[in-house]
Amino acid sequence: MTLNPSRLIVPRILLAEDDESMRGFLVRALEKAGYDVIAYANGEEAFERLKTDPFTLLLTDIVMPKMDGIELVRRASELDPELKIMFITGFAAVVLNSDTAAPKDARVLSKPFHLKDLVREVDRLLDA
Repeated sequence: MTLNPSRLIVPRILLAEDDESMRGFLVRALEKAGYDVIAYANGEEAFERLKTDPFTLLLTDIVMPKMDGIELVRRASELDPELKIMFITGFAAVVLNSDTAAPKDARVLSKPFHLKDLVREVDRLLDA
């Protein structure tokens, strides 16, 4: 079953971030900007949700327990090749040095960042 996120009126963001306080800040900032955000503490739980619900954007940390962000993106891209991807990480070199290439149009936002910068980058990616 293919889920079509283009039918969504409000862009839906799936957030995978293991740091609880960071996850809360990101959810509040993105919801304030008008996005519908569903958040999980690890890639495994986020992937399970991707199997059942359509999303416009996957916003994921790279270093997480159970399933890291790179594996999450690999699996998510197989489910929905049109899913937009953004990594948030304090370890940007992990993406660049990984044996698993990130999707061509994936964005990387390095921590620390200001929440306004996050919202601006998400807006740009979703408008592209």
